[in-house]
Amino acid sequence: MTLAKPAFPAPDHDHGRCTADALAHAEAVCGERAQKFTPIRRHVLGALLSSHRPLGAYEVIDELAKSMSRPAPITVYRALDFLMANGLVHRIESRNAYLACAAHDHDAISAVTFLICERCGLVGEIPSASFAKDLNVAARSSGFAPKLSVVEITGVCAHCQKAA
Repeated sequence: MTLAKPAFPAPDHDHGRCTADALAHAEAVCGERAQKFTPIRRHVLGALLSSHRPLGAYEVIDELAKSMSRPAPITVYRALDFLMANGLVHRIESRNAYLACAAHDHDAISAVTFLICERCGLVGEIPSASFAKDLNVAARSSGFAPKLSVVEITGVCAHCQKAA
């Protein structure tokens, strides 16, 4: 299997373009679903897009406080809930943190697979459609109705391996 795009961004990638594309995608998703992409939701997503590392809710608040008045935690949690419900943000359970969605083509019953670098903290997202299909078939055969599955794999990314 070859990936259409690398799981981890190159260290010298155009991060401004990366962020702009993700925000445009979020606007399109919200428009298609008749959902409001409010300024606070945009700011929260922007904070998560500030790097390719997962951020905890209070780290999001700290990031937002750099450019606006410090939002209340409940405001940020509500925005995160909205962004997760619309597939724009994922929660990294093992880190109790959130990550802007890098793969825009999975649905509500797909398996999302995260590659978490133990050295630099970056998180890559890879497609896992065949894996998801096998898991969903196994779950359904036992009478279970699966929803989104998340798999977290820790290790060392290619960039860190080259730097070592």
